[in-house]
Amino acid sequence: MKAVRGVTFDLYKGETLAIVGESGCGKSVTSQSIMRLIPNPPGKIVHGSILFRGNDLTKLKEPQMRNIRGADISMIFQDPMTALNPTITVGEQIIEGILQHESITRQEAKKKALEMLDLVGIPNPKERLKHHPHQFSGGMRQRIVIAMALVCQPEVLIADEPTTALDVTIQAQILDLFKDIQKKTGVSIILITHDLGVVAQVADRIAVMYAGKIVEAGSRREIFYNPQHPYTKGLLNSVPRLDLEGAELIPIGGTPPDLFSPPKGCPFTARCSYAMEVCDRVYPFKTYLSNEHHVDCWLQDERATKILASMK
Repeated sequence: MKAVRGVTFDLYKGETLAIVGESGCGKSVTSQSIMRLIPNPPGKIVHGSILFRGNDLTKLKEPQMRNIRGADISMIFQDPMTALNPTITVGEQIIEGILQHESITRQEAKKKALEMLDLVGIPNPKERLKHHPHQFSGGMRQRIVIAMALVCQPEVLIADEPTTALDVTIQAQILDLFKDIQKKTGVSIILITHDLGVVAQVADRIAVMYAGKIVEAGSRREIFYNPQHPYTKGLLNSVPRLDLEGAELIPIGGTPPDLFSPPKGCPFTARCSYAMEVCDRVYPFKTYLSNEHHVDCWLQDERATKILASMK
């Protein structure tokens, strides 16, 4: 299965890049590839590079990669309920990461763990450090997972669906926490989600992913106010609108393509109401609409003027 196919993006210091798309489009595989967490075999990176501080992560040996994970690039996994070891106190789990990457005493590591729990808003951190995961609510567990990811002050934080299992109130608190931590530490964040409401609150730039490819990318304003790919428009139309009376929820019809045998052309062709003959045969060229905004779609070709006119 070709889960991710030629994905390319940049991440700048202190920014939040959101990667959005429906389930199964390759978002989590992309993040696990950056961390080199895809088991090999069966998975492998066939070609390409992942550049961090000028080093290609795909060429590093496992001991070198282990030094980078947690210290320079950290990850928050999808479900806070299963991301923590239920048999070990949260204090031990946070301290373990610090001792792995820093040459400090256990007492100094404990002090750092307390400071980080305080930073992520865990009340009475000295006492809570001794507790096991089951003694915390879902929102608190998510804060502990964030503390574990940030305790070694990484330059990059990958957050894979960090708010999916949380209710709306706690979700808002976690998003505020991300903004606050980014302001204090300058960490760069890759936020992986399918929730466009979350993206609207925290993202600086957005990459829209479909069937293992990034089909459109741009600033938050460009993606929300000037979407160009039919899939991006479909995603935005699928979001409930509370500000418009009588607004309809318009789902995207059909199903994603089979990535065991991906299509030659645009993978969205079978679900696209503006599909042309060329869409099924040849993958579209990348069209740059601004320095940041680019889209892979044949509708950007000047020969598609009639189709474009019907979209307005």
